Amino acid sequence: MNRNLQDGLNFLSKLTRKRVWNALKVIYSFYESKSTGKALHRGLPMSISFEPTTSCNLRCPECPSGLRSFTRPTGMLDGDLFKRTIDELADTLLYLIFYFQGEPYLHPKFLELVSYASKKGIYTATSTNAHYLTDAAARRTVESGLDRLIVSIDGTTQEVYQQYRVGGKLEKVLEGTRTILKWKKQLRSKTPHVVFQFLVVRPNEHQIEDAKRLAKEIGVDEIGFKTAQIYEYEQGDPLIPTIDKYSRYAQNTDGTYRIKNSLDGHCWKMWHSCVITWDGKVVPCCFDKDAHYRLGDVSETSFQTLWQSKAYTDFRQALIRSRSEIEMCKNCTEGTQVWA
Repeated sequence: MNRNLQDGLNFLSKLTRKRVWNALKVIYSFYESKSTGKALHRGLPMSISFEPTTSCNLRCPECPSGLRSFTRPTGMLDGDLFKRTIDELADTLLYLIFYFQGEPYLHPKFLELVSYASKKGIYTATSTNAHYLTDAAARRTVESGLDRLIVSIDGTTQEVYQQYRVGGKLEKVLEGTRTILKWKKQLRSKTPHVVFQFLVVRPNEHQIEDAKRLAKEIGVDEIGFKTAQIYEYEQGDPLIPTIDKYSRYAQNTDGTYRIKNSLDGHCWKMWHSCVITWDGKVVPCCFDKDAHYRLGDVSETSFQTLWQSKAYTDFRQALIRSRSEIEMCKNCTEGTQVWA
């Protein structure tokens, strides 16, 4: 069976009447809000991202974890806080991403958290730099029920890889990936669906075809090419790709750069998903890396209360008026993945 089809069928297997009904309510309220210009919301998120930790072993540029530049506290997700929130959302939640900032495998009980969500029938995914996929960790990953494992590769040679993944070792990434695939085979497991994610920047754009060949050679299920967010892009940046397809930015006639997104007045993410930081703060999306736009705290109140709160409604209303009103939205594009 085609691997992507197999993953799709696995995802569909997570559907229940309650999850489908919730999704229909969310989708309807999104389009109703767009057509009326009034922020309305029914239902609960279809997807959330939970941050296991802000800690990371690498020092990637354009990443607050890598740059050690957070203004918010750093730490590890409390298991009880996680379980309490998942218990509240499990009936309607379809997709759970164990990632925001940091390296998930640095959390000592990360795979226990994955198992907890998996047993509730939620589709689970994470993103890793794959430096901690030891033989034991790889086996436990497969046994945890994790549905999707995204492995950041960003180069097919050490010389190129380390230009963005500062402090990283490409051979460890490849070794960890092979170990995951070995345990999938030995345990006769269809999961996790293993994805190579290649963040396209100027130093590695010449290796795109090499990356496709490497993915086939290793035997991963899929490879995706992701565009990079650049914080100070207006005057150009050495990381902005020259291949237009893989750049979020377009060059003006005067040599400066602009974001390609028209910043029209809507954002699907604000209706169907959110991000929860390791300490329980709920923020709109993954662009709010330093949690400046805090819309609630699941350590202080129920998720449903804050999801329907005035603060959330006001934020959605601002998006409908114009995404340009919100600073973090000015450097945002939706659809930043180019699948091979």
